[in-house]
Amino acid sequence: MPFYNINGQDIHVIEEGTPGRQIALLIHGWSSSWYAMSPLIGLLSQRFRVLAVDLPGYGQSPRLPQRTTIPQYADLLAELIARFSEGPAVLVGHSMGGMTSVTIALRHPVLVERMVLIGPTITGRLSAYINTIVSPITLLERFGLGRLIVSFVERAVVGISDRIMRPASFAERTGITEEDYHRLREDARRPGQGRVRAECYFAMRENNLSGQLAKVEAPALVIWGAEDNTVPLRDAGVIADEWPAAELRILPKAGHWPQFEAPQATRRLIAAYLGLPLSSDKINVPVDDKALVQVRDIAQFLAHSDIAGNLNLAQRIRLAAQAVLRTYAPGEKIAETSQAGSELYVVYSGTVEVWSDPDGPGSGTAEHKQLITHLRPGAMTGEYAMFDQGGRSADLIAGKSGATVLAFDRDRLLALCEDDAVLGTRLLWNIGTAMTQRVRFIIWQLQRASRRLEEERQALEGQQLPREDLDKTRRYQPL
Repeated sequence: MPFYNINGQDIHVIEEGTPGRQIALLIHGWSSSWYAMSPLIGLLSQRFRVLAVDLPGYGQSPRLPQRTTIPQYADLLAELIARFSEGPAVLVGHSMGGMTSVTIALRHPVLVERMVLIGPTITGRLSAYINTIVSPITLLERFGLGRLIVSFVERAVVGISDRIMRPASFAERTGITEEDYHRLREDARRPGQGRVRAECYFAMRENNLSGQLAKVEAPALVIWGAEDNTVPLRDAGVIADEWPAAELRILPKAGHWPQFEAPQATRRLIAAYLGLPLSSDKINVPVDDKALVQVRDIAQFLAHSDIAGNLNLAQRIRLAAQAVLRTYAPGEKIAETSQAGSELYVVYSGTVEVWSDPDGPGSGTAEHKQLITHLRPGAMTGEYAMFDQGGRSADLIAGKSGATVLAFDRDRLLALCEDDAVLGTRLLWNIGTAMTQRVRFIIWQLQRASRRLEEERQALEGQQLPREDLDKTRRYQPL
């Protein structure tokens, strides 16, 4: 848990992840500390070098020598990024930390690649509950005598601030654990921080971002708790009006702390947005550099595939992160008719052969199955069985030179569609379009075969063949 001195100011930092990787800077909010971002550290450290800071005046960082302002925080953290990062960083900010992140992006755009903002303060005007019930206590702490009075009352009536703050902070059906709740409350009660809390209350108001969001160059994912009674949802309306490029997600059963109240949904949204190569049951498994490069390579490949041809790079990276790369030897089975389908496949390299019984797709013994078609790189297969989870209509076998396929699990694709409605809509549209084109081609083949059979039948009739030979040809006419 090192301290770094930035322009004469000591900053306490929690570090995790592989040195030398892209920086993910985690910035907490008002009356808090680095612990406010702790549910995300394990997730982000898979791919990034994580720096979770205590802002000056909070946690273990000493306060600024002058009155606190958001631009001062932004400039100080920008210098921290410049010192440790070899390129633009990812900013993850909660509440006031979200306002600080946007301010960094406005003042130092070259240092920010993208942002994740959780319940960010945008206008600086907190909820009516905070302003009428909580802020008088906060303002009282600004003065020495006031701090003594608040401290005495807090000690004399244990938990008074809990009863005041809980409705402002958490949803009625919050999922936060008691351990995390008490740890967050300890940060809010930390002695000696009354002055900086009061200064930050006014600093947020003075740093109203309304009218500036359109100037933000870095893309952002914005997550809000539906029951946030600290930073009201009216600020989400400002984002919707002024910053249409930002991806806004509202989580039910969450208040001002979605990362604690709805941790799985919050992590899943962030993982999808940042293209983390993981599944939901492996949220803290480290990812090596090879896997990160592989995700980027798959994303580039998907640009020319049936499933992702019209997706932008960021969307393809999210999709690529869900893929499992599998390699098969020549003639090795990839999937067979006896299996229920839960995966969709995209051919990555080599070829895949489709074998089926033309008289009864999805059935028949091996000797009755025929080679239907070859699938080449970029082609998609298995989507019918994946959608209805029924049996497959054909065997999929690696071609003569082998095959590598991208396997997409049904549950992961459903989660991705739920987390990112725009990506989900385009993905389903692509799958539907590819299916339509395939069906049209099959219909054309059937019509062509029907015409040939009819021509053969007419030719045989012209030769006046015996009745039994004519019956044989009629057996193969399509209904």
